[in-house]
Amino acid sequence: MEKIDNLFDKIVKIANSRGFVFNASSIYGGLRSSYDYGPLGALLKNNISGSWWKDINQDSKVSIFPIDTAIIQSSEVWKASGHLAEFTDPMVDHKPTGERFRADQVPENLKKEDLTEPRQFNLMFETNIGPVQNENSAVYLRPETAQGIFVNFENVQRTMRAKLPFGIANIGKSFRNEITPGQFIFRTREFEQMEIEYFCRKENENEWFDFWVNKRLEWYKGIGIPEEKLRLREHEENELAHYASKTVDIEFDYPWGWGELEGIANRGSFDLSSHESSSGKDLSYFDSETNEKIAPVVIEPAGGLTRTLFALLCSTYDEEVINDTTRTLFRFNFEIAPVQIGILPLSKKEELIKVSNEIQQTLQKFFRTEVDVTQSIGKRYRRQDEIGTPYCVTIDFDSLEDLSVTIRNRDSMEQERIKIEDLLDYFLKI
Repeated sequence: MEKIDNLFDKIVKIANSRGFVFNASSIYGGLRSSYDYGPLGALLKNNISGSWWKDINQDSKVSIFPIDTAIIQSSEVWKASGHLAEFTDPMVDHKPTGERFRADQVPENLKKEDLTEPRQFNLMFETNIGPVQNENSAVYLRPETAQGIFVNFENVQRTMRAKLPFGIANIGKSFRNEITPGQFIFRTREFEQMEIEYFCRKENENEWFDFWVNKRLEWYKGIGIPEEKLRLREHEENELAHYASKTVDIEFDYPWGWGELEGIANRGSFDLSSHESSSGKDLSYFDSETNEKIAPVVIEPAGGLTRTLFALLCSTYDEEVINDTTRTLFRFNFEIAPVQIGILPLSKKEELIKVSNEIQQTLQKFFRTEVDVTQSIGKRYRRQDEIGTPYCVTIDFDSLEDLSVTIRNRDSMEQERIKIEDLLDYFLKI
């Protein structure tokens, strides 16, 4: 695919105009770095997270258990995990304007002007629980989903009778009071994560670390992100998180350059040991076959759901010049596309609408469909292209006689005529 000029601006524009992403509180002027996901964006997010879960759940090499943990946890959780003390970014003020920036994200044109000395800023959102606000009522919105998994380690292991190695997976929202959010939905204060904590024996940590790096990289390729737009980057020693002995990022080549999609970290036994020490609860693993207590090592693949959605929009957006006009489209995979099949009656005549509705009733039991009846057939094709619909089914007046319809392929724009009774089998074989 050729490089597209102004890709970032085009993605933002089409995301808003076609119902993928809206600026939050837009009727009130919007809220910086806060976004709502429209009908197509919500579907796309669901399809991405569903693919993520399917990929790990159906892999016979691993045992994974799902969990959905609370956004608000005890403050003791964040004290034990180190977030209250360590989850900070260096912040500077631009003295002439009072603007604040993360120290490593100061705009080039301001770097030579008056800046304050960096100071640490905790990224967690603090709020209060209960009717009385005092020193005992402070709680925090979770900055990651991982800690909810760690504090439930014993619960899951006990109720599921889980044996090492096994993983616990969580998809959910996290909150970070970013100093300088931006770049559309790449860096926001409210975002969604897809996290796995995989518990294993220390002697197998390197094997499982490599397994998860490779598995996660292959998944991104499988949902439609080109291999050349992905790379692995291992953290230098001075940038490792306080809990990690090794971290490898999967990065995507966004319009402005490389940015993190997912981090795979070896967290060792830091988290379970910290919570065990703080809570007094035994969080070791007892091996009934060898009668030994084990402190599991944790390999953590932590990906960004909303960042993945953005990367997918950037990867699949395309433009083609056809007969002196530009065709704009998203080349989503069939399994990922928000709408898989567009159903287009050639006119609004009752008899064609009736056939269209009957076809939708058959197909929507298995696929995501949309009946589109507004404007000319050419404009409707273009609209379906712009939302990434892989196939369109056109019902014309001949369909009333030969009981056949025309299927149009989004990518090749080739058309073929098939019997209505064969439609379901046709799409089930894709």
